[in-house]
Amino acid sequence: MRVVLAEDLALLREGLVSMLEAHGFEIAAAVDNGPSLIKALLDHRPDVAVVDVRLPPSFTDEGLQAVLEARRQVPGLPVLVLSQYVEQLYARELLADGTGGIGYLLKDRVFDAAQFIDSVRRVAAGGTAMDPEVISRLVARTTREEPLARLTPRELEVLELMAQGRSNAAIAQQLVVTERAISKHTANIFDKLGLAVSDDDNRRVLAVLAYLNR
Repeated sequence: MRVVLAEDLALLREGLVSMLEAHGFEIAAAVDNGPSLIKALLDHRPDVAVVDVRLPPSFTDEGLQAVLEARRQVPGLPVLVLSQYVEQLYARELLADGTGGIGYLLKDRVFDAAQFIDSVRRVAAGGTAMDPEVISRLVARTTREEPLARLTPRELEVLELMAQGRSNAAIAQQLVVTERAISKHTANIFDKLGLAVSDDDNRRVLAVLAYLNR
């Protein structure tokens, strides 16, 4: 699995390269600035990009803007964004087009190798990997809004874990209930959000996007 990595801190960048290579990933490119990132993404078309939000030259949102530009030219490019802090605007902008694997992790999570590698793999496979703290911040804005206000507290809890990229089995294990109960909750969530069965759309992804994009 090929990875393009963007991180301006040399020590952290080399650490991430070593960690990813140790778990079987191939590093197609490791860069330290926004312009180089765009070129690397378009030249290599990686299976997944792991990108720091803030890169030179201005250290604002070059990483995010590079990713968004690359996704305009390569729709659905899987991207896992790393950030020092929870920046809700960046999370929402990244999720706006609703295509391809997407992740947003705080850099502290990188030090948990198992969690970080699991997140990279989930995003590369087209899933989501959202930091629990990011989800908690977004929840504060969404729980009072329609149609999410129709969900019960338990359904919101299930949807929050879905947004982190968890499967029904993993959610059931965490909430100490049966997988059948989680399936019932997810069906209720889809109904309350008005997500009809469709061959063209993934209702699970649409539910997560409805949750995060408001």
